[in-house]
Amino acid sequence: MAKPKKQFIINAFAMQAPGHLNPGLFKYPADEGRKYNDINHWISIAKELEEAKFHAIFFADVLGGYDVYKGPANLTPTIPAGIQFPINDPLYTIPAMAAATESIGFGVTASTTYESPYALARRFSTVDHLSNGRVAWNIVTSYLDSAARNFSLNTQIEHDERYRMAHEYMQVAYKLWEGSWRDDAVLRPGNKRGAYADPEGVRQINHEGKYFKVPGPHLCEPSRQRTPFLFQAGTSSAGRAFAATHAEAIFLNAHTAELVRPSVDSIRKQAAEAGRDPDSIKIVTGLLVVVAETDEAAQKKYDELASYGDREGALALFGGWSGYDLSTYSDDEDFRFSDKAPPAVRSMVNHWASISPDGLTWNKKTIADWLVLGGNGAKLIGSPTTVADLLEEWAEVSGVDGFNLSYASIPETFRDIIRLLLPELRRRGLFWDDYAVPGGTLRENYLGIKGMNRLSDTHPGAQYFWKAGEIEPAYARESSKRKRDGENGESGENGENGENGENGEQV
Repeated sequence: MAKPKKQFIINAFAMQAPGHLNPGLFKYPADEGRKYNDINHWISIAKELEEAKFHAIFFADVLGGYDVYKGPANLTPTIPAGIQFPINDPLYTIPAMAAATESIGFGVTASTTYESPYALARRFSTVDHLSNGRVAWNIVTSYLDSAARNFSLNTQIEHDERYRMAHEYMQVAYKLWEGSWRDDAVLRPGNKRGAYADPEGVRQINHEGKYFKVPGPHLCEPSRQRTPFLFQAGTSSAGRAFAATHAEAIFLNAHTAELVRPSVDSIRKQAAEAGRDPDSIKIVTGLLVVVAETDEAAQKKYDELASYGDREGALALFGGWSGYDLSTYSDDEDFRFSDKAPPAVRSMVNHWASISPDGLTWNKKTIADWLVLGGNGAKLIGSPTTVADLLEEWAEVSGVDGFNLSYASIPETFRDIIRLLLPELRRRGLFWDDYAVPGGTLRENYLGIKGMNRLSDTHPGAQYFWKAGEIEPAYARESSKRKRDGENGESGENGENGENGENGEQV
């Protein structure tokens, strides 16, 4: 008997800006990018995507403009293209979209570098309450110098230092979400005490570390998921290690499935070494799908969409992602062979060239043409059969569990996917007919386990659970014991408020 095929996780990848990975496409007649600041626009999209059974809408976000190209600090190419500028905070639209839907999840990007953990924990708890447990946090450390300058820094904090900060940030968040309110702290209506909650079931976390000092307690009572479902996007060594430690789902981006595979294997291996179930971590990759009734019609559609693209905006995107200003190079310079181009740029361009038609000169124009739809990710163009074949191949070669599908034109790209591609995936047994847990939490539907509202027992955040009937959480009892032992000369371990150890945790 044939083994059932693994069904794909499918998210809509979006941004609350005129353009996400599609500079200039707001000029395309069917595009509704200009409605990014209209709540009814997002409600309508959420309802359509839920009817089609998308797992989630995954909202990217940035905290600064793309100002490297023709820079420094120059937004002139970015602003006319409407590319990730202007941009709204996506978190505030989630309750409205949740009120109009029942099962689809909402992933929201927020930075550990510029966001107070105390304030972030409150905002995500609030939205988890209002969405009935359907919010995810996409954890990022941010990568734009323009963001750093607007948060009173001269330049970005060093890359690996940002991740060291992020590790401690997560410990603070877990303590607030999981260890500040006991499971039975909120009392039932009509209880004999006539109280809303038991004061003995609410505690200060008293976190003192290298980067953060947060006494608590958490301002919000426990939400349905307590800790929001945890996404993470990062492919550096530090990013993969962070993801293997904390993430429940990971977003990876690459030009080919073969390039994704090493990151997938590395993350699962590190997760297993940390005592986590590696298969419990869901990994998705970003793709642009342009689908039509035939391969020829799809290519014609792609070419038409690309004709509206803003090439200067595409080079501004490249500058923000890479940190390199291509305006300093000549127009005809082929970056595959340029001695002046940085190795990172040559490597990136050579990857694109390896999956593109031969004979192209990879100069600024070619790079702009490549990036103008779908950005730096792979692009699948074809009929439903062709695209389904390619998705199967991607999943098989890369080992990912699903896909973040971006758009060239919103909502048209998603509507084409719903109308043409999803029926073919369902015919092949590659996409579900309904949510695993209709009306369930995001965690339940992502993991496919009814009742799985909380972090798994193997997740590092589980050590902070404050269970019903306990005087204090187990981690706090153990920390207090180590501190007492240390004061008595019985142990050299640091106490709760000692120097930070691995990952910034004070235990």
